[in-house]
Amino acid sequence: MTENTQTAKTDAMPVEQVANLKVVSSEVEQNITPWTVEGAVVNGEQQAVNYDKLIAQFGTRKITSELLERFTAVTGHQPHLYLRRGIFFSHRDLEKILDRYEQGKPFYLYTGRGPSRGHMHVGHMTPFIFCKWLQDVFDVPLVVQLTDDEKFLFKKELTVDQVHKYAIDTVREIAAVGFKPEKTFIFSNMDYMGGAFYRNVLQISNLVTLSQARSAFGFVGESNIGQVHFPSIQAAPALCSTFPGIFGSRRDAACLIPCGIDQDPYFRITRDVCPRLKHPKPSLLHARFLPALQGSKSKMSSSIDSSAIFMNDTPAQIKNKINRYAFSGGRTSLEEHRMYGGDPEVDVAYQFLTYFVEDDQELEQLAVDYRKGEISTGEMKARCIRVLQEFVAGFQEREKAITQEQVEQFMDPNYPRHFASLNNNDNSKK
Repeated sequence: MTENTQTAKTDAMPVEQVANLKVVSSEVEQNITPWTVEGAVVNGEQQAVNYDKLIAQFGTRKITSELLERFTAVTGHQPHLYLRRGIFFSHRDLEKILDRYEQGKPFYLYTGRGPSRGHMHVGHMTPFIFCKWLQDVFDVPLVVQLTDDEKFLFKKELTVDQVHKYAIDTVREIAAVGFKPEKTFIFSNMDYMGGAFYRNVLQISNLVTLSQARSAFGFVGESNIGQVHFPSIQAAPALCSTFPGIFGSRRDAACLIPCGIDQDPYFRITRDVCPRLKHPKPSLLHARFLPALQGSKSKMSSSIDSSAIFMNDTPAQIKNKINRYAFSGGRTSLEEHRMYGGDPEVDVAYQFLTYFVEDDQELEQLAVDYRKGEISTGEMKARCIRVLQEFVAGFQEREKAITQEQVEQFMDPNYPRHFASLNNNDNSKK
C-alpha cells in the first residue's frame, strides 16, 4: 500500500522541526511530554487534553472506521473495545502491519513500563491489556522494556538498587495480565543492555544530534548527559536485531508499538534513523490518557494516591476513592439532575467504564440514561465501583499465582520463543 502523503512528508522532515511537544491553544499551551501531561489553560482554567490538536501537531493519523473495517477483514476479529471507542485513537502506519499480516511477513509488538515504587494503577494496565489482545490476534512476539535506567536518571531521589528492584517487582504485575513466557520477553534495561542491544543503542546515538534531542524532549543545560542519551535506549527495542534470541540474524521484522501519545517523540526519532540502519520503521498505535479521578485535565499519577485506582487497592479503598474523588458530570442536586440530566463525557465514573465494560449497548444505554437524568451520579459511581472491584480482584488472584520460576522465564532472553512467521536460522534476511 502507498504510504500516506502527510506521514511520508512528516517522516522526511528533520526531527527538530516536527518534534515540538507543546500544542498551541488559544491562550496557554498544553504540555504533552513523556514526563508531563497538562491541558491548556484558557481564561485561567485548565482544559482537558486536545487530542485532535496532538494529531495535527505530531503529524500522526486518526484511526478511521475504514481502517478498522480493514482490520476486521484482514484478521477476522472485531476491533478491541479500545479501538472501537477511540481509546487508541491515532496511528503511524498501522496499515503496513496489516499488509505484513496478510503477506505472512514477520513483525512483533513492543511496549514498556517505567517501574516505580508501589504497584501499577489501572491507567498503566491499558497498553498491556491491549497488547495481550493484539498478541492473541496476530500470534507474534511481545517485548516489554522496563526502563529502570530512566527512572534512576530522571528521579534524583532514587538509587540504582531501588529502581532495579521496582523493575523485577513489575514483572509479576505484567505477567498477571495473562502473558506467557514462551511468547513474551520482559527485560530490565540494567540487566539486558549489552551485546546486540548496546550496538543498536550506539548506532542510534550516532545518528541523533544534540539539537534534535533538545527539540524533541526539551532538554536544557541542567539535564544530565544520561537523560540526553536515554532516547536511544528506548528506541533500540524497535529494531528486531536487538533481540537475536527471538529473531536470529534477520533485520526485516517490523515493530508495532502500542503506547500513550506522550511517548511518540521517542519513536519519531526512531523512524527517522531506521532507514539508515536498514530496519523497517516502527508502526505505532497511540492511546488517550486514562483521566485522574479528579477529571480529564490530568492523567492518573503513581505519586498521587487520590488520583488513581491501584492494582493492590482493596474493594473498600476502591469504593472510597470513587465515591470521594471521582469527578461528577451530574448536577448540583438530585432534583436538578433528574430534570436536566448529566454529562457522561466529563463524568469520571462513566469514563472509567468505557475502559472496562465490554458490552457496547450497555455502555451506550448508561450514557443515554445519564443524559436523561434517569441514572444518578451515585448510581453511575456504584456501577463503576463494582466493575473496578471485579477487575482488580481478578488481577490480584492472577498475580498471586505467578511463580519466581515464571518471572525468570519471562526475563530469560534465551527462553524458547518460536513463531510460525519467524525462521531464526535464515541468515538471508537482511
